[in-house]
Amino acid sequence: MKKTIGILSPGDMGHGVGGRLVENGVRVIYCSDGRSARTRDLAKAAHIEAVPTYDALVNQADIVLSILVPAAAKGAAVMVAQALTRTHANVLYVDCNAIAPQTVIEIGQIITDAGSAFLDASIIGGPPRGEYTPRIYISGNDTQQLDFLNTHGLNILHLSERAGDASALKMCFAASTKGSTALYLTLMSAARALGVSDALIEEFRMGQRLESMERGVTRVAVKSRRFVGEMEEMDKTFTAVGIHPNMLAGAAEIYRLMGETHLADRVPEDTSPFPSLDETLDIMVAHLEGKTNAD
Repeated sequence: MKKTIGILSPGDMGHGVGGRLVENGVRVIYCSDGRSARTRDLAKAAHIEAVPTYDALVNQADIVLSILVPAAAKGAAVMVAQALTRTHANVLYVDCNAIAPQTVIEIGQIITDAGSAFLDASIIGGPPRGEYTPRIYISGNDTQQLDFLNTHGLNILHLSERAGDASALKMCFAASTKGSTALYLTLMSAARALGVSDALIEEFRMGQRLESMERGVTRVAVKSRRFVGEMEEMDKTFTAVGIHPNMLAGAAEIYRLMGETHLADRVPEDTSPFPSLDETLDIMVAHLEGKTNAD
């Protein structure tokens, strides 16, 4: 019997995953209530069907994939659990968000208390596009329930039988990528404010590191607001094992600062050229100076 998959929500990653499933013959739905015009447009473009309420979502879906900004993950689980309780429906709820293992355990409890099954998942890589498919790691009991997705356009990898492990992997991996970009943004902004950015950039160029650093710094603004919550979840993850939290709290802060500029207003669908490194740093330093003067 064909399964129906609910997506929470068809944003940047969610509509890519949902669209890939639709292309491979899976019916995919989402709850349109409260969703932005942009999200609705992305869902429509991916041929993801709209249903009006969470009750309708859990009544029609066999599996719910939660793919949201980290700050929204727990609230979405609560809303789904309430719908499950009202309707007496039963789903497999898969949390695919970039959140700490502790947060995942809390979400799993919310879902299982409502009588449904739960799996932890983490997506490593960008949204499915063309021939590219990100890796989706799964942990928890009965992860084989998602094996069929491997024949429907996704790349499912079993990690362990312990919920939280998939999210722990995501936290550690993403700290190396998004954490590095936060560091580059911080040190380049500081160098610009101190008047030595030209010399620093030339030093990076001679070390053949500039291209990747420049690409990260100039393109991260579109995701900076979402990355604040992700860095905070990494901070929670690392603190729990005794690693000093300040590094990732600082990464959250630099993304928060970038998110306060107009650079972060850009959407991923915008195909216009990205700002140059000089433009990006000038905007960041001007914003920092404005905040300092205001204080």
